[in-house]
Amino acid sequence: MNELAPEISEFVDGQPEVVEEPPYRVIIHNDSVTPMNFVIFVLQYIFLLTGPRAAQVMFTAHFHGSAYVDTLPKVEAQRRIHRAHVSARMAGYPLLLTMERE
Repeated sequence: MNELAPEISEFVDGQPEVVEEPPYRVIIHNDSVTPMNFVIFVLQYIFLLTGPRAAQVMFTAHFHGSAYVDTLPKVEAQRRIHRAHVSARMAGYPLLLTMERE
């Protein structure tokens, strides 16, 4: 089955009812290589955080090892994490983001 297609549980009034996916929490992990300004860039331009919120998330990850970024539908969380990983690899950084079911 295509992972990007919504699941359909039943028909209501002749129309398929879309089952909402559970939300997923996106987590960013600290590393000793990725520069802080690059992390803030990713948080602002891929995860759409404001500058102050991006800095707060980056510092939380820096001092505590990981930090909560956002809660998103599964497919959107996967898409943004993938974009962040591709951007980081192209820049030569090992930035890591993961997701967990809320």
